[in-house]
Amino acid sequence: MTTAAAPVDDTALDEVVTFTSELIRIDTTNRGGGDCRERPAAEYAAERLAAAGLEPVMLERTPGRTNVVARIEGTDPSADALLVHGHLDVVPAEPGDWTVHPFSGEVRDGVVWGRGAVDMKNMDAMILAVVRAWRRAGVRPRRDIVIAYTADEEASAEDGAGFLADRHPGLFEGCTEGISESGAFTFHAGPGMALYPVGAGERGTAWLKLTAHGRAGHGSKVNSSNAVTRLAAAVSRIGEYEWPVRLTPTVRAALSELAALQGIAADLDAPDFDADALMAKLGPAAKLVEPVVRNSSNPTMLDAGYKVNVIPGHAAAFVDGRMVPGGEEEFRETLDRLTGPDVDWEFHHREVALEAPVDSPTFARLRAAIERFDPEGHVVPFCMSGGTDAKQFSRLGITGYGFSPLKLPEGYDYAAMFHGVDERVPVEALHFGVRVLDHYLKSA
Repeated sequence: MTTAAAPVDDTALDEVVTFTSELIRIDTTNRGGGDCRERPAAEYAAERLAAAGLEPVMLERTPGRTNVVARIEGTDPSADALLVHGHLDVVPAEPGDWTVHPFSGEVRDGVVWGRGAVDMKNMDAMILAVVRAWRRAGVRPRRDIVIAYTADEEASAEDGAGFLADRHPGLFEGCTEGISESGAFTFHAGPGMALYPVGAGERGTAWLKLTAHGRAGHGSKVNSSNAVTRLAAAVSRIGEYEWPVRLTPTVRAALSELAALQGIAADLDAPDFDADALMAKLGPAAKLVEPVVRNSSNPTMLDAGYKVNVIPGHAAAFVDGRMVPGGEEEFRETLDRLTGPDVDWEFHHREVALEAPVDSPTFARLRAAIERFDPEGHVVPFCMSGGTDAKQFSRLGITGYGFSPLKLPEGYDYAAMFHGVDERVPVEALHFGVRVLDHYLKSA
């Protein structure tokens, strides 16, 4: 085997398109509550990894909820290992809403269509294409690379990354860093301003259940202990609350770099610094930071009553809360205040917030890999508003970066493709991604 940095071959460019299309055709819809079956996609990935000379292991916590893990041995046994992971499940799609069937994997006019084209069967396919290209060329990376295809990322991750981290940590021995979804895509912030946000943080997940108790009774009677009224008041306070700005190191770095790229003077340490005012000047680029400069709490579900003329004794609501790194204490204290004495709240599902260093050699290599293939692009650090499997793998001490590279044309709304209608990815974007991923993994 050799470590020669030869570029990927044409076969890899063809295979990444084929693999993306064929993975899309395997319906791995995750409807929550355990309603998903990733095994056919896991078998597909495992077969292609095995054909590349690896020894993939398939693991299940629940029958049909299959994960795949394989290790590529590097040339330097003393080097830390790198985790490269992608999930196999996708969110539901209603065929009647789509231009093409969401599980067709159709390639039309240079674009691959279907659920998972962006989130994230494209990256799954890139990994397969790169590994197989290395096999053909006799390439071996410097450090061990652990590849993981996971189940259940679109729900709780209990059958996926959570299960792997808790029950099979030995498979990730030596891994100190990882890369996965939601980063290194082209974000067009204006004419001639192509940004590549690389994920270096995630807000924490705080899905909440609110419960109000009161006195049950007839709907025609006066009732000062109405559970529905108490709940509605708390939900209204939560939904209308304006969370204060809390700038994490990743977001500070993003704001500084975005301002500098546009020639905007910004002193983030000034006593009167106004983050909202700065974002108003950033134009489209503000979308990269607006969701992550503060905690958030959005009411999403209500559950109360069973008959119009009966006042129920209790009522419940659910809130999608997100916490910036370091923001959990403030989040808890604020929810205690907003819910008040008549409404209880608890975490329905909770995951940690993440922060990765943006001044690290790893981030520098990620930046260099993008700029090698798009010298006119500008890499900026990015904190994700939601979460990924990096949260679960962080339990093993693995620092995660969002890096699933795509070069996208102007007018292509990458963010709208996530969980959206007519999800699709250009063939040329996949080719770019394979080249960048190949280069980065060889230099990592």
